[in-house]
Amino acid sequence: MSGAEDKTAALLAKLWVKIRPIVEERLATLDKAAAAASAGALGGDLRAEAAGNAHKLAGSLGMYGYDEGTRVARELEVLLGEAKPDGARLAALIGELRKAVRSQG
Repeated sequence: MSGAEDKTAALLAKLWVKIRPIVEERLATLDKAAAAASAGALGGDLRAEAAGNAHKLAGSLGMYGYDEGTRVARELEVLLGEAKPDGARLAALIGELRKAVRSQG
């Protein structure tokens, strides 16, 4: 890596430390949505919040180089747009998303 690339990587790593708690909050909301969907009780407000969080994660994770996380977050966003999202599938995707985020950070 060149000096400029090293500085960019260092800056992104520093920023990632700051955004990590926000990522965890968004994942927690997705967990709540998956649990509610599994119980057949996913309301519109929670669904909208979870879909919004999935959308934000898709964008922000890509910026930090978490390409697999972006892919999974987009899949979550689509699933949350379905009439009756499958809670087990949501939970599985959230697990994949957590794994993707941990694999690099």
